[in-house]
Amino acid sequence: MSGSQLHLSRRHLLAIGGAATLSGLAMPAIAQTADPIRIGVLQPFSGGLEALGNQGAQGAELAFLDANDAGGILGRKFEIIRADDATDPKTAVEQANDLIRRQKVSAIIGPVTSANRDAIRPTIERAKMPLLYATDYEGGVCSRYITCYSALPAQWVDPMVAHAVETVGDSFYLVGSDYIWPQKMNAAFKTQAEKLKAKLVGEEYTPWGAKDYTATLRKIRDSGAKAVVITIVGADAITFVKQFASAGMKDKIRLIFFGFSENYLAGLSTEESDGILAPTDFTSSLTSPSAKDLKDRMAKRFGADAIVSNTVDAHWTLSRMYIEGVRRAGTDDKEKVTDAMVDQTIMSGNGEVHLRASDRHVDLNVLIAEAKAGKIEVIKDLGRISAPNQCG
Repeated sequence: MSGSQLHLSRRHLLAIGGAATLSGLAMPAIAQTADPIRIGVLQPFSGGLEALGNQGAQGAELAFLDANDAGGILGRKFEIIRADDATDPKTAVEQANDLIRRQKVSAIIGPVTSANRDAIRPTIERAKMPLLYATDYEGGVCSRYITCYSALPAQWVDPMVAHAVETVGDSFYLVGSDYIWPQKMNAAFKTQAEKLKAKLVGEEYTPWGAKDYTATLRKIRDSGAKAVVITIVGADAITFVKQFASAGMKDKIRLIFFGFSENYLAGLSTEESDGILAPTDFTSSLTSPSAKDLKDRMAKRFGADAIVSNTVDAHWTLSRMYIEGVRRAGTDDKEKVTDAMVDQTIMSGNGEVHLRASDRHVDLNVLIAEAKAGKIEVIKDLGRISAPNQCG
């Protein structure tokens, strides 16, 4: 969002170089007796994943701005600095370096893609910078400086395959974007499907920005698949689903969509989205007290029409875990907060979740959901699932 002015909940962001900053409550400068704790929000605000980037940013900002409204932490307010990775690994590295060296942040939350996370990892680890990663991913990250609020294959893929074989059929066609997350998720899907004696009748990966899926749809139609498993991301996924529905294939073949959320619903008609199956950790159709609390906070901060998705919940909850780490440590010192924030249980938008000290990953409450009449409804609550330790 370089050089532009943003507006969020009656607060304003001031452009500073290549990033935008958001401070806490409007108050006289004389009352600001301590330097703020600067937080970098490194998200894709362009490049095709803008919906996910904006949702991640809002979730994080909700946590930090609510903390500011409550008086801050340790007598200090949080200052949020947005940086756009443009859904591009090279840009992600440049922006991470800027946040660390020039902006002097105490932590970074983001990015979204595994490619960008892996690209900035050496930078993060050299700087000993806490990275808060709040996107579902393929697993395997073991780092002192990366804390993951992320659904792993054992939490999403394994139960989804079992549910699909039981309720949809035993033959699947896998379609994903051409990068590491879809490839690894599909590898996990194949492993689980083979255990359950299901068939994989096709697999392919599409380039970013694909506009015409006609050839792929023809192969799916001719494959005999009972379900298409989608790991396409961002605007490309919307394009695929629209063309799938337009081709008249929805009545014959089910869609299983990893990463599906309210962000995607907003770009699809009810007819196009109805029947999509997906695993998730949160959906705005939940009516529990914890879900209502998150939805009320989002409406108050960002307006009644604010989308409240799994992405929002993940970034909001992980940011609050970081805030608790600062409180426990009594400082924003990076090493001390890194030690202090693990081994805690906190209320997410979908019940209590636990951040493990062993590998800095969260045990999550998992749902199987289905799009119905413009909403994502829970059809099975699987409870808390603990994935294998990612540090081996």
